[in-house]
Amino acid sequence: MPACIDKLYRFLRLESERGYDNRAVVGGLDKFLPAWQKESLAENIEPVLSNRVQKFLTDYVNQDPDARSLSIQSVMVDLKPFLSSQTPPARTTRPSPKPIGAKPTPQATASQNIPNPEHLRAPGKFSSPKPPILRESPEIQGINAPLTVLPGIGSKNAQSLQNLGLNTLYDLLYYFPRRYDDYSQLKSMNRLEFGEDVTVIGTVQSSSARPIKGGQFSLIEVVVSDSTGFLRLTWFNQPWIANRLAPGTQIVVSGTVEAYLGRKVMKNPDWELLDQDHLHTNRIVPVYPLSARITQKWLRKVLYQTVSYWAARIQDFLPAEICQSAELLSLATALQQVHFPDSNETLKAARNRLAFDEIFLLQLGVLRQKRSWQSGSGQIFTVDDSWLQEKISRLPYTLTNAQLRVLRDIRHDLSTGHPMDRLIQGDVGSGKTIVAALATAIVSRAGSQVAIMAPTTILAEQHYRSFSRLLAESSSEAGNEIQPENIRLFISDTPEAEKRSIVSGLEDGSIKIVIGTQALIEDPIQFSDLQLLVIDEQHRFGVAQRAALRTKGQNPHLLVMTATPIPRSLALTVYGDLDLSVIDEMPAGRQPIETHVLMPLERERAYQLIRSQVSTGRQAFIICPLVEKGDNEESKSAVEEHKRLQTEVFPKLKLGLLHGRLKQDEKDEVMKEFRAGKFHILVSTSVIEVGVDVPNATVMLVEGADRFGLAQLHQFRGRVGRGGDQSFCLLIPESDSAIENERLIAMAETNDGFILAERDLDQRGPGDFLGTRQSGFSELKMASLTDIRLIEKARHHAQELFESDPELSAPEHRPLARAFQQFWTPGQGDIS
Repeated sequence: MPACIDKLYRFLRLESERGYDNRAVVGGLDKFLPAWQKESLAENIEPVLSNRVQKFLTDYVNQDPDARSLSIQSVMVDLKPFLSSQTPPARTTRPSPKPIGAKPTPQATASQNIPNPEHLRAPGKFSSPKPPILRESPEIQGINAPLTVLPGIGSKNAQSLQNLGLNTLYDLLYYFPRRYDDYSQLKSMNRLEFGEDVTVIGTVQSSSARPIKGGQFSLIEVVVSDSTGFLRLTWFNQPWIANRLAPGTQIVVSGTVEAYLGRKVMKNPDWELLDQDHLHTNRIVPVYPLSARITQKWLRKVLYQTVSYWAARIQDFLPAEICQSAELLSLATALQQVHFPDSNETLKAARNRLAFDEIFLLQLGVLRQKRSWQSGSGQIFTVDDSWLQEKISRLPYTLTNAQLRVLRDIRHDLSTGHPMDRLIQGDVGSGKTIVAALATAIVSRAGSQVAIMAPTTILAEQHYRSFSRLLAESSSEAGNEIQPENIRLFISDTPEAEKRSIVSGLEDGSIKIVIGTQALIEDPIQFSDLQLLVIDEQHRFGVAQRAALRTKGQNPHLLVMTATPIPRSLALTVYGDLDLSVIDEMPAGRQPIETHVLMPLERERAYQLIRSQVSTGRQAFIICPLVEKGDNEESKSAVEEHKRLQTEVFPKLKLGLLHGRLKQDEKDEVMKEFRAGKFHILVSTSVIEVGVDVPNATVMLVEGADRFGLAQLHQFRGRVGRGGDQSFCLLIPESDSAIENERLIAMAETNDGFILAERDLDQRGPGDFLGTRQSGFSELKMASLTDIRLIEKARHHAQELFESDPELSAPEHRPLARAFQQFWTPGQGDIS
């Protein structure tokens, strides 16, 4: 081993043991440079290594401890070939340590293996530190290598990163900043304004560290100046900064300008020396989510070394023609710019490319699911127009044009020979149940079976009454294919003897229509010829539940319904695998529900309206956000409010109480009594949000209305106005200050559920609409499900590609196929 290499190695080991205090050599490691240069020249050390060591020794003094650790680790990698050899390798043949993942090439040269940041980085006005070379590890190759291949990341740091979900180099590339601090604009000190985030360049005038709190801690104060003024900088308990920033040192400082005793100061700003490349200042600086034992600066350096080398080497899976047509950045440039942007424009373009990727892969998934389902064969069901018209004429209502349009869609689906996979969305009271009942009649007419699943017992019972009334009004009526005994209700509370009778009837085919909750998917139930599934409020069911019910038949037709209006952006993505029908017209005679927002002090006005409606024979709901009093004493609870209202406000009226802690049979009994008119007022929690049909109810009073989302409030409002009488919805927030709540204002402005759904999506995100759908939707890191323009663009390109190569089997689409497989976690079952 050359003597100069041996000495350097020993000094670096000592420096590491001392905690990188730059005292392994008296006066600092840079004092070792002149002697090392002479010895390396005499011992014929190759110029590439010699120049790298010289730069390392020169820069070391100006680095903080974290950067010093990374620098030493990097140099150690360069020295490794010498440590097991007694003679230096020849200058022209010695290979540099190979970065992890690079394919082994016997003739690789140093210049081929040392990444060139200036070549990898997209051109821009900022420069950044050169990334350290990765540790050598021949047994592990590629972007999926563990993070321990990076210099400075041992098992302890790797564990800390694992807490952030970071396990591989690929994870790091796709660990996006949560925000950015824009320090790209330089300002002179006389132009600084309080509260702004800026970058300044100045010369250190003085630096000091003084003890505080009895000497337990220290406060570092540094005064910098430029030709226009002075600025005071302070740091807490970082005494090494005072040693680094000697008077006369020129530095770049980025932070927030604050006021202290009338003077401009920056507290704990980021800083770097003026003559070194800038990663934390003087640019748009990424800010990442952190966990314990990880600092922002350290993680930013780790991200930089990974992005700088690997972003250019990760394969772009999007076909070139799509990138060109959609005007997208290359994947390499997008990954570089999303982490370390050169400008706000390139950052926007990078985010757009990465968001496009997510929506594009999502669209391919839903298109494949739709194709997979529709490629199967389904039983054909057709009926004559005269038969259907006779059925419609016997309905208690005249169908709207929207209902007739959706019915045509269903008839077409049932006649194609492929399984129907259709979603009906319609506002509360728009008439979805009648359409579903007619679809049921078409299938049961042919002797096949229909299963209708609802999320709650109350809703299942309501459907049982509705379907029985619509399909089996009279067992003796000529031409009526469905008799009352052909329709059965199967819920958890169904008596065991009746359950056994229903199970038997489904197996032998004598029962044509069964309505129930998720009890329908239990093992004992087997169908003779299940051909249609109707699922109400489908977002309340999990993927596994829907898939289990589907297995009860042989490619049965599927009709799902929701009273939660779905914004167009979600209809194109989350529900893109379903054919969509919209009932956007209310039945004749339905009056818009008057909605008013009242201040808490106006509560007596609401009580007076309830008394007035009850006096005419009507009923009312009063909704409370809590079951019982808890930590939030300002929120009204159903139990206490029921007692207060009964004794103090409505002593002459009968009040019922309904909440989630009651047993199911107790809930059912309360609802039956309220529906039968035994209670004038029902005090309830949000348990009545879905499935309660009481046409006689005309007032909905919601206490603590600001605690509910728009979708919930709209569902509450839908519980009234189901008869022909004028109905009212009164919203009372918890405090006067919440009277301007955006959701409450929106409720008062419109009864249109689709408009409210769009606003709810903007305000609260897609969580309320997704339910328990496929996990791919929750993996979106960059895309927004509210960006309709991007969604339509991605869907257009996905459809074009899918039509030409649905299996992604073409050679040029293999990278896309791998990305698709990684995006969609396998084993999740159906999407819809």
